[in-house]
Amino acid sequence: MQIIADVGGIPGKDCRGFCKYCYFRKVKESHPLGCRNCSPAKVGCETCNEGVAETKNEFIPPFLVASTVQNTLMMGEFRDSDLKINISGGGDVSCYPQLEELTATFHQFGIPMHLGYTSGKGIDDVQMASNLINHGVEEVTFTLFAADAGLRKKWMSDPNPEVSLEAVKRFSESCEVHAASVIIPGVNDGKVLRETCVKLEDWGAEALILMRFANYTHQGLILGNEPLIKDIEPHNIHEFEELVREINNEFNLRVTGTPVCDPETEAPFAISLDKNKAFLQFIPEITGEATILTSSVAAPYIQRIIDNLEAGDKVNVYAVEKDIGCLITIEDLKAVDLKELKETVIIPGRAFVHDAEAQKVLSQDGVDRLVARGPDKLTVDGEMSSTLTREDVIEKELEAFRDLVGAINFFGIQKNI
Repeated sequence: MQIIADVGGIPGKDCRGFCKYCYFRKVKESHPLGCRNCSPAKVGCETCNEGVAETKNEFIPPFLVASTVQNTLMMGEFRDSDLKINISGGGDVSCYPQLEELTATFHQFGIPMHLGYTSGKGIDDVQMASNLINHGVEEVTFTLFAADAGLRKKWMSDPNPEVSLEAVKRFSESCEVHAASVIIPGVNDGKVLRETCVKLEDWGAEALILMRFANYTHQGLILGNEPLIKDIEPHNIHEFEELVREINNEFNLRVTGTPVCDPETEAPFAISLDKNKAFLQFIPEITGEATILTSSVAAPYIQRIIDNLEAGDKVNVYAVEKDIGCLITIEDLKAVDLKELKETVIIPGRAFVHDAEAQKVLSQDGVDRLVARGPDKLTVDGEMSSTLTREDVIEKELEAFRDLVGAINFFGIQKNI
């Protein structure tokens, strides 16, 4: 279990400048997207406006961060021997001015620390890495991009790429390091990626998370900032999954990918492979009729699960163009073929749409549809599954699908009554 120590920070400002591939680069001023946290009568709230772009989350003073964590520890009952404090934020954690001071304070709590996503761009002297280790940092998630100083300087705006690479080497020698690389075709894939993996193995890193580069709205750029880089065509889903599996086979690293895949646990949607219902038997019978509206990546997996549950006569799966369900917006719903929808539509729990707007848009053909939200997540991606076993993934998916079936049976028209 991890307790989050949020240090704040604004992308681009508190990370020594945007990486060229950064999701938040080129963000334009946009209107509120809408989400489940909005009031019923108004589209827009802090979550789906400033919260999405993370434009006003300044670095938080260390005494406030420490006191928040201390209050959490005092108010909760934590018996987990693997308890860690996860230091994370909207900027680059290594750029937090009081990082060493903060870790020294947490060290007094006697709880090990995990440095959340950092690129190391804030490390000017490798001794800082040693100091953090001495303060109790035991786990680091490090955005590497490539083990090539020139590429880091060019693509990440890293002012001291050699120091950053020496820092991740030192972390790897003493900590559990999960390296991460956004994969850009023709830049850091192919030979460069394999050279990076060789160095990670030599240094002693634990894992590598490959992250598919997003360059278009349908891939997740919902802040009006497409394309991030002109003339770059990201890997399609099938190409990316093949790359993840190849790297996993070639190297002694725990290799996962996002949005797909984890070769060890078969996430996302490991239970979609359960044709004999060894696990699916623990999901309740579907008695309601509904459409599951989801992303283009998730739809084939969910359809396979519905088929294996023998519920295709009651439930159909509709895929919008968006790759990621949590990033579905009202524009995706406007493009839906309403003839394919049943009277009840289940949308992703965290979709960026206002409930009233969703109901209005999906009922424009005269059918007064009921639009309800399903679970926040139906599976886990490579960022999370890299620390899980296959059994952990299956347990989480079964729990999520029990909740999904519960929503279908509650909101959908009953067919077995």
